[in-house]
Amino acid sequence: MNNPKDEGIVFPGGWPFPWSGPRFDWIQVEVTSDCQAACGYCPRTAYRTLWQDRYLPLESFRRLQPAFARARMVHLQGWGEPFLHPDFFTMAALARDAGCRVGTTTNGMLLNPERIASLVASGLDVVAFSLAGTDFHNDAIRRGTRLEQVLETIRALDREKRRVNSRKPDLHVAYMLLRSRIEDLEVLPSLLEGLGLSQVVISTLDFVAASELEAEAIRPVTTGEYEDLEIVLQRVVRSGEQKGLPIHYQLPLRGRKRSDCTENIQRSLCVAADGSVTPCVFTNLLIPGGRYLLQGQEHGYERLVFGNINQESLKDIWRKKNYTLFRGSFSGGPLSPSCEGCPKC
Repeated sequence: MNNPKDEGIVFPGGWPFPWSGPRFDWIQVEVTSDCQAACGYCPRTAYRTLWQDRYLPLESFRRLQPAFARARMVHLQGWGEPFLHPDFFTMAALARDAGCRVGTTTNGMLLNPERIASLVASGLDVVAFSLAGTDFHNDAIRRGTRLEQVLETIRALDREKRRVNSRKPDLHVAYMLLRSRIEDLEVLPSLLEGLGLSQVVISTLDFVAASELEAEAIRPVTTGEYEDLEIVLQRVVRSGEQKGLPIHYQLPLRGRKRSDCTENIQRSLCVAADGSVTPCVFTNLLIPGGRYLLQGQEHGYERLVFGNINQESLKDIWRKKNYTLFRGSFSGGPLSPSCEGCPKC
């Protein structure tokens, strides 16, 4: 998800007044780690022998409501398909009642006409649809999904919004750019034109969970390679502008400093489907013994957990000494092993 612009001073230990509680730019809640699809680049597919399908209980979700009132955004999605959760719409309503914006990301395959009507009626602020291609290649890499069905679902959502005269939800596309499909970018604006989309965000494969996926990661090494790719992406952005379609992209940054953490760990966090509180979605994988690749080197994966909402309040977990020291390490001192080998760097 995109990082909102920071609008205030960052206080690594929380908010300056202890009685007010921490403020969050966003809280990401993994309502389920289950999914009916099997995208080739997803950790859930790569680690299928280690994976555990979990569903966050509704009573656990209710424990988060006080924190939602301190957040600008709550995003209901992690490593699974959120619309598999039977209580999704109840959860969305509880988050909305707290006064924050609420969004989700979906593969789009479970949104039948009834759910589309419920989605618009729910007042959800943002729904993003995941894609990784502009033709049959999308269906090949995102097994269990169909490009044409996803596009028709977006159209149907836009029609329903117009029918009931609703501005919500904003419709987004989260587009995964793989190295083998860079040429697809040229037709992306035309493919998505006229669907009622508010924005398209192009990102690259960060977490390489298996050696066969390494060739799909885009990590420009030289300045020339970086600039060549930017030229292509800028051309796509301009094409989108001409069609009234805002397109943004995220490339791996060269020479990123620790203070540039893309996951905004000073003002956001992730709650896993088992209730665990982790700094971001990349520290949230429950894969004992899992390995991943970073720039050709294999690393052992270490999950990073600071507490569980089923035992403690989110505010108390946020203020724990070890969590406070972890956030402070991004200003100096040794980083956690989980962050030293961050796939986003």
